[in-house]
Amino acid sequence: MAADMDPERAAARRDLAVRAAVEQGLLDSEPLVCLLDTAGIRASAAALAAAFAAVLVPGTPVLHAFAVKAAPLVPVLRLLADAGLGCEVAGPGELALARAAGVGAERTVLDSPAKTAAELREALALGIAVNADSRQELERLDALLAAAPSASPVGVRINPQTGAGTIDALSTATATSKFGIALRDPGAREWLVRAFLDRPRLTRLHIHSGSQGVPLPLIAEGVRELHALAEEINAAAGRRQVDTLDIGGGLPVNFASDDPAPTYAEYVSALREAVPSLFDGSYGLVTEFGRSLLAKHGLVLARVEYTKTTGSRPIALTHAGVQLATRTVYAPAAWPLRILPYDAKGAPKDGDPVAQDIAGPACFAGDLLATARELPRLAPGDLIGVPDTGAYFFTAHYGYNSLPRPAVHGFAVSPAGVRFSLARPAQSMSAIVAEAGGDFRDALL
Repeated sequence: MAADMDPERAAARRDLAVRAAVEQGLLDSEPLVCLLDTAGIRASAAALAAAFAAVLVPGTPVLHAFAVKAAPLVPVLRLLADAGLGCEVAGPGELALARAAGVGAERTVLDSPAKTAAELREALALGIAVNADSRQELERLDALLAAAPSASPVGVRINPQTGAGTIDALSTATATSKFGIALRDPGAREWLVRAFLDRPRLTRLHIHSGSQGVPLPLIAEGVRELHALAEEINAAAGRRQVDTLDIGGGLPVNFASDDPAPTYAEYVSALREAVPSLFDGSYGLVTEFGRSLLAKHGLVLARVEYTKTTGSRPIALTHAGVQLATRTVYAPAAWPLRILPYDAKGAPKDGDPVAQDIAGPACFAGDLLATARELPRLAPGDLIGVPDTGAYFFTAHYGYNSLPRPAVHGFAVSPAGVRFSLARPAQSMSAIVAEAGGDFRDALL
């Protein structure tokens, strides 16, 4: 395991960053900041690349494309690009972010179940790889390509219908999933083979069978189905028409501890067991990981503003809630988060554990990050750290109560100390007003 992926070293860097955030005044004017461990992010990217490089035939084309939805921040995309990753985008906004980060068209993939003609036209003009999600979209692409030829690689997303994981809302390979062309529906497989034979420029197949709550064997089963379909198409075509398999992402993240499990090496091992010939050089590969690259390298750091006891239950009122951890607040059983207690100086807080609620600032009763969590009793001025939040948490703000987006700082630890770099400033009140139509105050009178 690379040194920067070691959980003990990562936890030590995190504690140093919390203390430095207090000492350097990051919390002086804001009661909440979000931190990203840049060394950890680079280590995740390196671990992904190394896991595939270790088993692939040398020279096999591989693109590891970061799923932008997991952390749509231009400096994050730039950091990952510098670490060798491209971008998987799901709409014009994410494409604009990828382009702003300097990610080239040849390292960008467009996926989405509801692409407009304008989105497709832009992607084709730029030469971005496109995965059609439906029969109707494929027909739309036919018309667009007939009108304006493109260098874009074009593929089709399939739904292998291999089954759900433990979180229904994130299971993309169920019998009725909205994504892709259902492979096991009557006549679908035959239609797909014919669709490729009728369209010689179709050269890719795409799948995304994994996500949080989906075990590795089930993810690998979906990839096996993808590979088998590619082999069938190529046999029917009498040539290697399908040359690239986009196997998606969706590696689950361990939210229970600092241990980064499962690892990319374990993921690759599961694929090798299920589809040994995936790595023999016959196909170029694309991956689309998001959460697993970023989650464990993010930390929410919030001040405890008040404490109270209600019905014998101690409650710590903080500034971290539904606006940052939307999934946890609305589905706590599926998205539990750890709470790390710190004192007002940023040192880890000790003391006898007391069952207490960790509440956010929003005006509804369910705005809780944790319920009856055993922690040293918190007091006003203390801090809570919420780890594993580098993807889909504070990066995907939810504007309940017009709560502002917090500042995001990257941090790097060296013998000289901790250096912070602002990746996104805190949202100003004027920006909130403008976003809410402030410039059009009288428009409805």
